[in-house]
Amino acid sequence: MTNRALPWDLIDKPKSDLNVLLIAAGRQVPVYWARDAAGRCLYLVELHGDHSEQFRTNKTSVRGIDISLRQAKPSLQQLVLAVDRQVDLDLFYGLCSTLTGNLEPVEDPAVALAVALQHIKRWKLFLAGRVAGILTQEELRGLYAELTILRHVIYARGEIDGVSSWCGPDRTQQDFVFDDTAVEVKAISGQERNSVRISSEDQLDSLTGRLFLTVVRLATSPDNGTSLNELVASIEHAFSEPDAADGFVGKLASYGYVPMNEYDSPTFNVLETRFFGVEEDFPKLIRSALPQGIARVSYDLEIESLIPFECDSSGIFRGA
Repeated sequence: MTNRALPWDLIDKPKSDLNVLLIAAGRQVPVYWARDAAGRCLYLVELHGDHSEQFRTNKTSVRGIDISLRQAKPSLQQLVLAVDRQVDLDLFYGLCSTLTGNLEPVEDPAVALAVALQHIKRWKLFLAGRVAGILTQEELRGLYAELTILRHVIYARGEIDGVSSWCGPDRTQQDFVFDDTAVEVKAISGQERNSVRISSEDQLDSLTGRLFLTVVRLATSPDNGTSLNELVASIEHAFSEPDAADGFVGKLASYGYVPMNEYDSPTFNVLETRFFGVEEDFPKLIRSALPQGIARVSYDLEIESLIPFECDSSGIFRGA
């Protein structure tokens, strides 16, 4: 848990019932931070009408989060989310903040409940595959670069096939594998020298017919860039296939990503994306060619030396 102030710090523990703090005024569907008499930290979504059947039909359980529908008044119900373990409070805050943003444009209470319950189901996938801790800046840039390429793959191959081909979260040899093609993605900073780090003797050793190295150059842009959270949300909201959306969320969780406020910055612009065909004479170290006794090799490749192998992306993602 971090030392940052959280909204529940501003709410006194009540002797009975709840103390609440309105998150934002003027919403059609009000949302609140709250505390109960047991001292638990809560998140409330206020819903006019009777939504009991909708809640019973669509409710899901999430370990560490208690989910209930509370009758506040005869014509007013509240969706109540309560965190069970204090160690999860920062994560709970991040997840609730994301839900707050998703609910902002919603006016109909039934739609709001549907959005919230669907969001909770996504949380379950995130939490099931969650890797503890915050992504390092290197991991964050790497994920951002892979998601940039994932958009190309989805556009070319469709949602389900595109998501299925993304292997980066599975820590396989290459980041994307489909048909007879593999693609390894590297992120570099606009301030870095023109080289990429190859982290093992297997990364440029393809088990498929074709292998491509993709270099995504990112620049930090505080004014008009896109954060990791924003990039994830834009991809997720574009899905029309529920199976693809769920697969995407599951792979993000395997990568170690959950939508937390820590990933609202930095924001990036993609300066360039370059593709190189890893052919027989491509400069690389592979396991089968290493001298006996040498293992776990990592090395830098100068991008300038790769120019003879540069190609455009046409034909890569759709196959030969």
